[in-house]
Amino acid sequence: MLEKIREGSQGLAAKIVLGAVILSFALAGIGGYLGQTTEQPVAEVNGVKITQLEFARAFENERGRLEQQFGEYFEQIASDPAYMAQIRQGVVDRLVQQELQNQLAIELGLRVSDGQIKQAIFEMPYFQIGGQFSNERYLQLIRQMNFQPDDFREYLREEMTRNQLVSAIAGSDFALESEVKQTLVLQQQTRDVDYLVLDKETLKDQVSVTDSEIQDHYDLNQDQFMSSEQVALNYIELKAADMELLEPVTDEQVRAYYDENQAQYSEDERRRVSHILVENLEDAEAAKTKAQDLYAQLQAGADFAKLAQEHSDDVASGELGGDLDWIEREMMDPAFEEAAFALANVGEFSDVVESEFGFHIIQLTDLQAQEVKPFAELEAELRAELEQNAKIDAFYGKQEEVRELAFEVADTLEDAAAAAEVEVKSTELVARNLLPAPLNQPTVTRAIFTPELLEDGVNSEVIEVAPEHVVVVRVVEHKPAAVKPLEEVSAQIKSRLVNDKASELAKEKAETLFAQLEEGKALADIATAESLEMKTEASLARQSFAVSPALVTKAFKLPHPAEGNTSKAMVELNNGDSALLVVKAVKLADVTGEIEPQQKQSITRTQVNKNYLALLSALEGTADIVKPSTFEVAEEN
Repeated sequence: MLEKIREGSQGLAAKIVLGAVILSFALAGIGGYLGQTTEQPVAEVNGVKITQLEFARAFENERGRLEQQFGEYFEQIASDPAYMAQIRQGVVDRLVQQELQNQLAIELGLRVSDGQIKQAIFEMPYFQIGGQFSNERYLQLIRQMNFQPDDFREYLREEMTRNQLVSAIAGSDFALESEVKQTLVLQQQTRDVDYLVLDKETLKDQVSVTDSEIQDHYDLNQDQFMSSEQVALNYIELKAADMELLEPVTDEQVRAYYDENQAQYSEDERRRVSHILVENLEDAEAAKTKAQDLYAQLQAGADFAKLAQEHSDDVASGELGGDLDWIEREMMDPAFEEAAFALANVGEFSDVVESEFGFHIIQLTDLQAQEVKPFAELEAELRAELEQNAKIDAFYGKQEEVRELAFEVADTLEDAAAAAEVEVKSTELVARNLLPAPLNQPTVTRAIFTPELLEDGVNSEVIEVAPEHVVVVRVVEHKPAAVKPLEEVSAQIKSRLVNDKASELAKEKAETLFAQLEEGKALADIATAESLEMKTEASLARQSFAVSPALVTKAFKLPHPAEGNTSKAMVELNNGDSALLVVKAVKLADVTGEIEPQQKQSITRTQVNKNYLALLSALEGTADIVKPSTFEVAEEN
């Protein structure tokens, strides 16, 4: 098993998983929490404590992911305490699972070498400028996240080691042919169903809501009627593309840059050659004698292509008259290459040349000399490249000035703006999810809504929003979230209560009608008596979108109806309606012939996920895990 895990960890899957982990980490950021400490762990796994620091980092990762996923709606989602409590518990559960994986990896002897860590860092695009690793940028970014180089390498080592385990499971699992067919039979199964829906909308005129009910709901759910927290900001923006050079790039500098890098602008010499090969596998002397005889015939005026067709042991090129197409340096055997590039004129052929493959006679059939792109053709491109490099250098110089002044003069951005030669921009009071570009990014949003900026009114650190593009922000005014007055939300509450009461009425009515259905009354008769529409779906599939998802799910959970009978259920739909469902027949799919590779791959992937979850469940079942029922964690607002 250990060997398979080590082999699997070298594959593409491991690199993809690692890329996803690092991308998530880089986007979400963790800086605000790394200075906090606490003695109370959020969980303990086989004696290993998961600290509040680790929880805070993972929670911010998840929060950042949700902000990106839901955009402007995240503010509304985050106002639900029950939902956020569920998110926090999910983060704790994942941290426990990660620690179990860490411990299993250690038990199996998995470890990522220093060389692999170094290579991974070099290849991360976040630490590159112009496609090349920049140590200065690397140190700048990890320090923004409050990491020292040793700490970051150990964090990365843990992530990569854990991914060895994940990729090994993904790379070594498989599904038997019988399992694939059985799964396809289940996936492609269809069912004949009848159903009717009790629409809550038709029942709303039967319910009423009193003022006292509205008041009670308002008093008990005030957290759901909060106005958005708002801020007014000052900020400065620094971009390499906008930098103005103090001195323009001169013609002499462009010419010198061209001369220093000519190797990059040249096309290597190429030669098109043909050859006659006499292999020396059995009798080297006889092979050499044959090659020399062919050479003598060529000297006497024989046609090279004809001799190659008749006598060359390289059958593929022989059929083409010995043609090997174009070759460049370091493509061929050294002896062959030396002889081929020694030929001066098209049509010339070499003496007999010995290589590891046998004896060759080589003919030069075409020649393309080395070419260097002229300076005039490249001048504009080189000037633009030099200007870009100069702007990037100037950008990083200005960035350091801005960083220092924003920290030293923390109650205004004017000094930093003057050093950067940019204007201080401002916003009106705006909610978190409505910040203008380039402030509408999770890294900037999290920085804005920290106690330091909201309460102390200081400048933020330099925040990168894109390569060679940074901002510094300062909160000018802060308007905390507040409960909206009752008169503002009264109509909303009334609509919600009417909707809830109508749904409850639909459920009660559905329960009454379901009792009639179980007593033997036909669904069609019930529909007629209640003036409802009975709908029929022949061959309902699991992936059907024509029917409510709750009905589809329930239809495939009901048992196969016995001969002459049906399976019945009452179903509460996701939109608050209720329904009666009857399954009349189950149709099994006939899976024969060759299974498509995509189907097998999809089923195998599903099985991999199931087995992976089973592994985690088994690890949790045998581990000593302690999760406090409550814990306090300092969070950003």
